[in-house]
Amino acid sequence: MKRAFEKVSFEEFAKTISDDEDLYNEYSLPRRATKNSAGYDFFAIKEIVIKPGEIVKIPTGYKARFNETEALLLIVRSSMGFKYNVRMCNQVGLIESDYYDNPSNEGHIYVALQNEGNEEYIIKKGDAYTQGIFINFLTCDDEVNATRLGGIGSTNKEEKI
Repeated sequence: MKRAFEKVSFEEFAKTISDDEDLYNEYSLPRRATKNSAGYDFFAIKEIVIKPGEIVKIPTGYKARFNETEALLLIVRSSMGFKYNVRMCNQVGLIESDYYDNPSNEGHIYVALQNEGNEEYIIKKGDAYTQGIFINFLTCDDEVNATRLGGIGSTNKEEKI
């Protein structure tokens, strides 16, 4: 399978971000800043303001397709944590391959950021705020397999096969 980032459909975009077709057509897919970058930068589709103590759930507009033995790790950009005390609520996001095109949200990737600093933190439209890193992983030979039925948090509600 070809590993790639894609935009969610316009229908999903309109439901979660904006019904502005121009905005949908202009935002960029994640990309690496240099040839040696491990992470693909996620870019803000519109300005995001996070007040001190506030948590903001950000719909990225992205979904990712990749192999079954891979995962996508989401990590906040280091400067945001070091300089401004802005963190991901779950510290590291973990996206599995079967999240792609799930029936509840198409595999739309979300990021939840919390401002633990003392000042308002602003992510301008087009700024990178999170990075995604593809990794390989290993599994046990004697595991039980299940099928994903939905989006975020759905693996606690799986149907066993």
